[in-house]
Amino acid sequence: MSDPFGAEYAVPVPGGTLHVAGAGADPRGARAVVVALHGIASNHVAWRAVARSLLGQEGIAVLAPDLRGRGRSAELPVHDAFSQHAEDVVAVLDAFGIDRALLAGHSMGAYVAAGVAAERASELVLVDGALPLPLEPGADPDEVLEQVLGPALARLRMTFDSPEGYVAFWRSHPAFQDWNEDIEAFARYDFDGERSAVSEEAVRRDMTALLVDERTRTAAARSRVPTRLLRAPRGLMDDDRVMIPDDALEAFLRQRPDVRAELVPGVNHYTIVMGAGAPRVSAAIAAALA
Repeated sequence: MSDPFGAEYAVPVPGGTLHVAGAGADPRGARAVVVALHGIASNHVAWRAVARSLLGQEGIAVLAPDLRGRGRSAELPVHDAFSQHAEDVVAVLDAFGIDRALLAGHSMGAYVAAGVAAERASELVLVDGALPLPLEPGADPDEVLEQVLGPALARLRMTFDSPEGYVAFWRSHPAFQDWNEDIEAFARYDFDGERSAVSEEAVRRDMTALLVDERTRTAAARSRVPTRLLRAPRGLMDDDRVMIPDDALEAFLRQRPDVRAELVPGVNHYTIVMGAGAPRVSAAIAAALA
């Protein structure tokens, strides 16, 4: 499985530079540009399988940033507001002279994409994210954060003796029973020499915004950009705690009846982009571009 991301860019943003990986055509002269945005404790390599599938289309450029606090953008200062992610994406578009692009977002990246939509998106492809996360009245956001992201937060505090030890940790994850080279590349890229290259502070601030910041939670519902939504029937731990339950989808579609929603069978929250679901995601992007 070849790495489609053959180009690397450093885009100036507040506090430093955002690392951006590029695949396909030169974004400055491409027929169409896809900006692929990863999840809350992830990095751009999560999009490797999808990007590879898109390379068969002539004139398509894929730009996949490591969002602030992750991967090679981990040293950027943590934002004060979730909207900083959208501002960083706009900075990427401006750096290449791109007026509008298709924005594809997985998990938290879907909320970021929706936040940029009105300003710079031609289409949206939202993957297992962007709908309001459930928060019962009076619930403590910190407790909900631990319930949803407990295993991911625990990973960020762990240390490992070698890249192989970190890969072995990921191989034991219940979501990755069908291991492949793209998942291994994702795990190796996430290792910074001792631990995950993801800032726990960034994850906590972002998750809090997804739970309580109404503008972030409702960005997709307020958007009028043509949108496709793909969701997984299994959750973060390959369990039945899905990210987009049926009732949440129904409520969203009452607000956005124009959205094309699709359930991708046989995948969980991770493998919808890094495993068996990647061809369906790339097909949705290709259809949106067409």
